[in-house]
Amino acid sequence: MTTTSTAEPRVRAERPDTSPPRRRRMSVTGRRSLTAWLFLTPTLLILIAFTVYPMVQAAYLSFTDYNLIRAAQWVGLDNYVELLSDDAFWNAFGNTVLYAVVVTPVTVVLALAFALMLNQAFLGRAFARTAIFLPFIVSLGIIAIAWAFLLDPNIGLLSHWLSLVGIVPEQGWLSDPRYAMAAVMVVGVWKNVGFYMVIYLAGLQSIPVDMYEAARLDGAGVWQRFRNVTLPLLSNQTLLVSVLALIATLQAFDQIYVMTRGGPFFRTETLVMLVYRQGFQELRFGYASAISFVLVLFVFVLSMVQFGYLRRKQVTY
Repeated sequence: MTTTSTAEPRVRAERPDTSPPRRRRMSVTGRRSLTAWLFLTPTLLILIAFTVYPMVQAAYLSFTDYNLIRAAQWVGLDNYVELLSDDAFWNAFGNTVLYAVVVTPVTVVLALAFALMLNQAFLGRAFARTAIFLPFIVSLGIIAIAWAFLLDPNIGLLSHWLSLVGIVPEQGWLSDPRYAMAAVMVVGVWKNVGFYMVIYLAGLQSIPVDMYEAARLDGAGVWQRFRNVTLPLLSNQTLLVSVLALIATLQAFDQIYVMTRGGPFFRTETLVMLVYRQGFQELRFGYASAISFVLVLFVFVLSMVQFGYLRRKQVTY
């Protein structure tokens, strides 16, 4: 015998959910961004501490009179107004422009010429590449000291050889106001041409051989292939090399300082050397900061003009 229960089924009472809310899973893009920022954080902190903060501090000092002894006094635009009538500033500005105008194009042209020559197969090519690139990795101070000995009028071997044909002044290249700038220019070109040659070599080896074959079938000679194939397809490398070389020449300091210390008679003193002299020798940090910001603005404007001009001539393939 079976009995049927007529009682209603019990309804289980729902308990309130007291467990902590589930964490939302971070997306793949979010995790990658977090990982990237974690890796970048040490570098950003170093960049802020040693680059951004000094730039902000220098910008403030450029509007003050500060000499490390007394507190900085706000002088407004007086430092920048003083620059306009300072003969030392205009002399250094002219030397900087002269050094950049001569060294930059000579370095770029020589780097391209060496790259074209060393892109060919011949015996001793590896040695020639190493010999041209080696000065770039040697300390600039050592190079400057070595060249100072070579050009010394009393013990310099190069001066002795050149004096045999009568093209060396008696007091030497570095002591004669007429030739001192030319001497530091030669060393500046010799020091950096190997680095830019490597950039051009990489560009030459990336040009498809088919383009040269097609130009040769069309009857193009050596000069026509160089002008219509090589040069246009090296436009990216030319843009990079030209901008880097210009910035490096406008910031020339250590090589010239070791070789001539800005002499003779300030004939080789550049803007960076003037910043050093005003700041660390005459303790005029406010005035030196103003000069440095004028140099930064000058480098930025020239680089943008150069970048805009050469970018229009870029060729993609």
